[in-house]
This record gives sequence, structure tokens and C-alpha cells, in this order.
Amino acid sequence: MSLHAHTPRFSTADAESVARDRYALDVRAGALASERDQNFLLTTATGERFVLKIANALEQRSLLEAQQLALAQVAGTLGIVPRVVPAVDGATITEVAASDSRTHLAWLITYLDGVPLATLRRRTPALLEDFGRRIGALSASLASFDHPAIHREFDWDLARARDVIAAHRPLVSDPALGAVIDGIMERTERDVAPLLPLLRVTAIHNDLNDHNVIVCDGGDPFTRHQKVSGIVDFGDMLHSFTVSDLAIAAAYVCLGATDPLADLAAIVRGYHAECPLEENERIALFGLVLLRLATSACMAARQRADAPDNAYLDVSQEAIRRMLPVLARIPHGLAHAVVREACGLEPVATSARVREWLGANTARFAPLLDVDLRGEPCTVFDLSVASPLVAGDPALNTERFLTPRLDARMREAGVAVGIGRYDEPRLLYTAPFFAGLTPEAERRTMHIGFDLFAPAGTPVHAPMDGVVHAFADNHVLQDYGPVIILRHKTDDGIAFYTLYGHLARSSLEGLAVGQAISRGERFATFGTPDENVGWTPHLHLQVITDLLGLDTDFPGVGSAAQRATWRSLSPDPNLIIGVPASRFPAPTPAMDVALARRRALFAGNLSIAYREPVRVARGWKQYLFDDEGHRFIDAYNNVPHVGHAHPRVVRAAAEQMAVLNTNTRYLNDVVTRYAERLVATLPAALDTCMLVSSASEANELALRLARTRTGRRDMLVLDSAYHGNTTTLIDISPYKHAGPGGEGAPPWVHVAPLPDDYRGPFRRGEADVGARYAAQVAALIAQLPPDAGLAGFIAETCPSVGGQLILPSGYLAAVYASVRAAGGVCIADEVQTGLGRMGTHFWAFEAHDVVPDIVVMGKPLGNGHPLAAVVTTRAIADAFDTGMEYFSTFGGNTVSCAVGLAVLDVMRDEALQAHALHVGNRLLHGLRALGDRFPLVGDVRGSGLFLGVELVRDRETRDPAAAEASFVANRMRERGVLLGTDGPYHNVVKIRPPMPFDEDDARVLITGLEQTLGELT
Repeated sequence: MSLHAHTPRFSTADAESVARDRYALDVRAGALASERDQNFLLTTATGERFVLKIANALEQRSLLEAQQLALAQVAGTLGIVPRVVPAVDGATITEVAASDSRTHLAWLITYLDGVPLATLRRRTPALLEDFGRRIGALSASLASFDHPAIHREFDWDLARARDVIAAHRPLVSDPALGAVIDGIMERTERDVAPLLPLLRVTAIHNDLNDHNVIVCDGGDPFTRHQKVSGIVDFGDMLHSFTVSDLAIAAAYVCLGATDPLADLAAIVRGYHAECPLEENERIALFGLVLLRLATSACMAARQRADAPDNAYLDVSQEAIRRMLPVLARIPHGLAHAVVREACGLEPVATSARVREWLGANTARFAPLLDVDLRGEPCTVFDLSVASPLVAGDPALNTERFLTPRLDARMREAGVAVGIGRYDEPRLLYTAPFFAGLTPEAERRTMHIGFDLFAPAGTPVHAPMDGVVHAFADNHVLQDYGPVIILRHKTDDGIAFYTLYGHLARSSLEGLAVGQAISRGERFATFGTPDENVGWTPHLHLQVITDLLGLDTDFPGVGSAAQRATWRSLSPDPNLIIGVPASRFPAPTPAMDVALARRRALFAGNLSIAYREPVRVARGWKQYLFDDEGHRFIDAYNNVPHVGHAHPRVVRAAAEQMAVLNTNTRYLNDVVTRYAERLVATLPAALDTCMLVSSASEANELALRLARTRTGRRDMLVLDSAYHGNTTTLIDISPYKHAGPGGEGAPPWVHVAPLPDDYRGPFRRGEADVGARYAAQVAALIAQLPPDAGLAGFIAETCPSVGGQLILPSGYLAAVYASVRAAGGVCIADEVQTGLGRMGTHFWAFEAHDVVPDIVVMGKPLGNGHPLAAVVTTRAIADAFDTGMEYFSTFGGNTVSCAVGLAVLDVMRDEALQAHALHVGNRLLHGLRALGDRFPLVGDVRGSGLFLGVELVRDRETRDPAAAEASFVANRMRERGVLLGTDGPYHNVVKIRPPMPFDEDDARVLITGLEQTLGELT
């Protein structure tokens, strides 16, 4: 008989009547979603809230009584479940009549504040671990609970799942989903069914889907809704496998996961801390996860047939159709290893004993090659993320392209064999099959084998006795090519395997599964690049403790997130080879060690970006890579102007360094050519160049030029400005001297209001905004003390730390006129905005129809190399020539100038200014569309690849949302996009990427920002 035919039919008015008549509560009722019962949220005039639960007409009173008793028991130990509220007559269960005269059982519980876990767009590992702890505590609390009513047959019982799936599988109309379910059932019968009689059974909640878990709001955007505050709806309670609650919760968590195994590990880690899992439960867990989701798909098919109009039934089905095929591809053995690691155990139970046996027998193993590397010299290559051997575009650095470099290193070392390291993060693996489980997941980067580089045809000998387990020719680009797996046993009978990849095709001839291979026997040879699908000749050797049923498809590269698991699945092959440890470099220190070392060596106010620091190991164009190979879109660093490690810039530096690097005391055409090229980009009046090493040095020089030219000292600056880190520049930088630790402006510095046409007194869209802000500057000049002599005005043409501002039209021209009328000179700080970044012009001041007296440029000139410049008029330069020599040791050195020329060449040849305008316009359009959807976005502004998104808590008051901006930057970092924050209130998200940043990057940024802003709503 269908339960849905007996679902209550109560209106909100009926619910209010029940509350009034039975509970003496005057409330406003609202309907809550439910599958077969009815639930109403009741709210009193004082804001107190309750939930009225009206049961299906077929519901047994005894089951409701069991739920209430369980709630009472759990509340005493866990404290995050609702409390039962008795009716006026003291009854905890009352009978109510529907409009169709059917009688239903009803009861009232307290409301738990928070939101359902299902509604969260962000689930941190800490939240999932907390969820696991709560489930573990619930399991421990229910272990001593029992009631006759929960000993029942129930379709949602995982103990009955195989029968339920068999009964309803024919109703699944999607052929692809049906095939996945069939595959899950085959694996269940093989891997899970034999364990079911061995699992613990207790009272369980049985419906810990993410709609029944409440999370609380901690206020802080970083911790908001990231702690479990309630578990509700015990209506599916029964007596079944204890681990079912964990499996059900994990099933629904994995549906929304970017990395399902990482999320599974987090929830298991918490559960095991409160309710330790037994080994059979650990083995069965992932199979039960799949079984629950397959049951859900089959039950939904049946329920849709019974109640096609019930939208609640499809709550999780779209996610199941999307994710179940992904989850079904995960080998049970891999999931089991991840679960064991999360429980604090060796991921593969036999791995430690295999490692011990190998280590004890290293000296007895036959040499793998004709030379014995335990004594013969070899060289160890660095092919890691940070390796200089892997130069240029990581996507092009397959080992085949590395062959000349590797051969050269071996010749230099005078050795015949090179070694590629085990457990090394690499960027070499670009084929599609190295991608993660989901499109958003990290690629596999951790090399879990051992490479032996030698010429094609090099013989391979068996290090120990074994038998042929499997062999194949994996003829797919970047796969193994011809590969052989041998099976071995330790002295106490533990099986393990060795894998030999990148062999000659002839190595497979005459092989047979089960064939014995003796210690020292030659059984294979190294393949050519054509045979081993693109790799330079080498042998990939791998030890495997559990093949996971994959045989010759067992991966040779693992994911960084499961690094410890992969090390257990594939221990270090050097236990067989025996290359002395002294030949290997010291291992990279762990993140916590690296942080501690930095903090011990550097001053505390040398900050590190992001809550979770990025350990940058490599840069390429608009991307940065951390030491484990995770890629980040760099939308923050404007200094590598034409891109990190641009090959033309790198080549220019290397070639010039190989010839000469000296200073400007010597005549050199490289320096002159660079100055000519740089000056040619500016208005004709700006014809004299002085080269220095940094923007701070350039701004210091600009101040000296202004003061020498005018014979005066006082400077006019903009509020919130930042011009450098020397003592004098801190004096003229309100962003520093008026901030924490600052001492305020000295008497010779006069601060003009920031011409912010979004937040300031004169707003965008009003008349004459630029003129009105400029009038403030004129008034300030007029009010200067009589003895003050204005040397000049310095401003970023587009204030960056001021909030990525675009100065209002007419402002700069009017201010320059006022300054010059007072006898001062005008300095344009173009460190952040020059070299075409704005898209419309090569220098930002050009958009304002002004010509500064002095232009300051910084390290973007040299793509991060120490190159900066001051360009001014000949008259100002001549005034500076007082007889005192000006010299900068590194300013204008030949290597920096060669780099600067390459930067200008790249800007021209790659049309990066036009590119910045095109991509910037697309980005602005996308950002403004987000502003239309999210009230948190107060303003979007900028030009080209100089953009700002100002976040506010209220668009009317423009209350700055600094914490939210920090959250956005840190959350985007988690999503692989690096952004910064700035502005006087630190509420402006700044976007200033290297110039190669393209439309695909913009789409990723917009999508990530959309998701992140959604997490804040």
C-alpha cells in the first residue's frame, strides 16, 4: 500500500489551529518539505519557533514513541537534537483529524536554529570533520538504545538494499544510470556482501542526508555555517548496521564534492574519533555509500511512478545522476585505503610489512640493470614543479622534450644512468587521464614510481623471483606503452607487485600470465620514444601493495590530496634498487616547518598572503604553481607584466648575463637603446630618462627632482596613497603613515581628499564631479601656510591601494593646473597602471589629456627584474645637475635593460595592450552582471586589466564589507584564483593580473566569484 496515499492534507490554518487547541500556542504556520508526512514551522509573536509534525496515516504510534525516547537519550549526551514539547494535557503524541476525516498522529518539537547542510555552497574540511564527530557521537549514544518498533522491515534499510534495488531497478529509465547501478551491484556482491553478516548492528538514525543536518551561523564569513548544530528527523530509525549512518551521511556529502575521497576522509576522521570503526566496517563503507545512492535512484524511480507530482522526490536525483558514475569509478580498495588513513592507520594494511621485507633484503636483490646502482655512479634529476630542467610551458614538458637536457646532465656527470625521483610532484602529466575525478578537482601530479634513464635497448633484469601477473601495450600518449607486472611474495607469504613501464614492444613477445621469472633474469628492454608513447627512453619501476583490480592500468601518478595513501599503495622502489641516500637532495620541508623557519628568520610584519599560504614553486605566463603542482590563475600580481617566466624575457636575461652585466658608468648600447625605446612611448616633452632598480628608488628620485627644480620642500599627496617603503615615501603615503604603526603626516606633507566618485562626497553621475574634487585641491593649496613652498603634487594616475579607482573626468587636468600655478611640478606614479595595462592607452595619464612633469615607473618595466625609471623634461633634469653626481649601482644595469627591451618587444608583438582592453571589457561585463545579482557588490570599476570590485553590506549606507572581501580573496584562492584586497577600508577586491590573462581565465574568475558571493548570501 502506498504511503503517499495516506499523506496528511493539512493547511497552514489547520496547523495553527492544532497549535492553539492542543498546545495553547498562538502562532503563524509555514509548510516545510517532507516526503510522506507533513511538517510545519510555527512562530509565536515573540519569535519563539517550533515544528509541528503530523504523521502519515499509516504511521504506528510505537515508532513515534521510539523516536521520542531516542531523542531523549541522545539529548542527554549529544545535545544537538530537538526537544519534545508536551501538549496541554501532558501528552507527547496527540491525535488530529484532517479535512478528509482521517486521523493522524501529531507531536511538537523545538526548532533548531541554523540552516540545512544541503543549502550550503561551501563545505570546509573542518565542517565535514565536525559532521563526522557528531555522527560518531550519535552512533555511540544510540548503541545502548533499543525499542521493538525499530526492528522492522524498511525499504531504506541498507541491510535490504540489494533486494530493493533488484525489485525496482527495471523502473530506472535512464540506460546510462541503469548500467552504473548494475556495475555497483556486481561490485557489491563481490566486495561488500560477504562482509555484511560481520558488521555491528545497533539503533541508527538511518536518514542523515544533508537536509536533516543543521549548521549554525558563526557570524564570521570564514566560519559562517561551518559547524553542525543539529540533527533532525528520526522518522527512519531502525535497528541495522551501525556504520549505515556514516555511509548515508558520506553518500550525500560525496554528491556535492569536488574531491569525493577528500570529503570522505574528513567525515570518517571525525566519526572514528568518537566511534572507532572496525576493520570490516572500513572495508565495507564505500560500498555501502554506493549502495545507498543506487537505492535512492531505484526508490525514486518507484516513487515517481506512485506520485509523479511530488517534487520532493527529486531532491537529490539530479546530483545522483551526475555523481554516481564518478563515484562508481573509484576502486573500493582505494577508498578503503583512504578510510584507513583517515582512521590514523597505514592505508594498506600489508604495506609496512612489505616495506620492511624489501628494506631487509635490498642487498640480496639482483641489479635491475647491467650496472649495480648500489655502487655505480648515477645522477639524480630534479623533475619537480620547481625544476629548472622543466623550463617554459609545463604543458609542453613531456619527458621526450627533456631528452637533450637530461642527456646533457648525464654527460656532465659522466654517468650512464639518470634517476627520476619517487614521490616527486611534477607538471609533466598533461594527458586527459591525469585529470581529477571531477572537472574542478586537482590533476594527479605525484610521481609514485622510480625512473631509470638510459638508452633504448637497455636490458632489464628481475630483481627477485616472481611470476608474470599481467602485461599489455598501453599505447596512449603519456601512458606506460609496453608494461609488465610481476607478482612476488615476502617470506611470510604477503603478495606484492612490481611494475615495469616504457618497455620495448619486443619485451611482451612470448610472455604468458603465470610464467616464472627468476632473480637476475633478463626479461625486458627499454623502449624507444615511439614505442613508449612519447617518453624519452627510461624505465618506470613501481612497487604496488594492492593493484586495486586495475592491473596494467594501475596509475603511476597519484593525487597530492591522497599523497600518503598512494605512498602506501606504492612504496619507494629504491628499497629494491638501493641508490645511496646521499645522492638524493634533502626532502622539501613540510608546510608547517617552512612557515616556522620563515617566522624565525623574518620580521613579523613581513606578511604572507592568504589564510592558507600558497607555497609558490613556479610561474608561467598568467599562472602560478605550488610545490605540489596545483595551478593558480594569478589575477593579482601585476609586476610580471608580460607573464611569469616569459621565454623571451628569460632568454634576454640569460643571453645578456652571459655577455656582460655592469652599471651606467660605462657606455653600453643596450642601456641607450632601452632608454630610447622607453622615452619614445611618452609625450615628446618627457625626453630625459634616469634608470633605477625599484619604484621606491624612482619615487625618491622624483621627489629630489621636484625639490631641486622648485627650491621648495612641501608635497601635496592624495589620501590613502602609497608610493614606496623608504622613510621619505612613508611620509608621503597616508596609506602607511595614517595607518597602524604610522606616525601621521609630517608638516611638509599636505593630504588632499581621495577623489572617489563612488564613496566620496561627490558621486558618479552628478554634474562636474571631477571639477568639484579638483576644487578641494585648489582650496588646500590656497590654505597652505605662508612659509610653505609647494614643490609638487604626486599621485598614482589610478589610485590602486586607494581602491582601484579611476579618477573622474577633468580632475587631473584641473589639479595639475592648480599645482603649476602654485609653482609646483606634477608627478605621475605609473607603477601600477603603465605599459598598456589600462587597455585604452600605454600610460594611464594619457586618458586624462595631461602631460606630467615627471613620470615614475616600477618593476613591471622589467617583468619583476629590478628595473624602474624616472622620465622627465630636460629642464628638470638640467636643474638636478647641481654638481652632485647621481648614481644607482644597479639602476640601468645591462641585464635589466635587456630584459626591459624584451618586455617592450613582447608588448608590441603580442599586442598586449589591445588584449588587455578586450579581455578587460569582457571581465567588466561579467563583474557588473554579478553586481546586478548580488547586493554585496557595491561598485565595479576599472579599465583593461586594472579592475576593482567594492563590497558593501548596504548599498545605501555603503558600509564597507572588509571581512567579506577578505573571505572572497581567500575563498578564491581555494578555487585556484589569486586575488587581493585593498582600499582605505580593505573592502575592494583588486584584479591586476599579468597581461596574458585571457578570456578563459576571465570566465573561471567570474564563475568562481559568482559561487563565492553565493556562499555569502
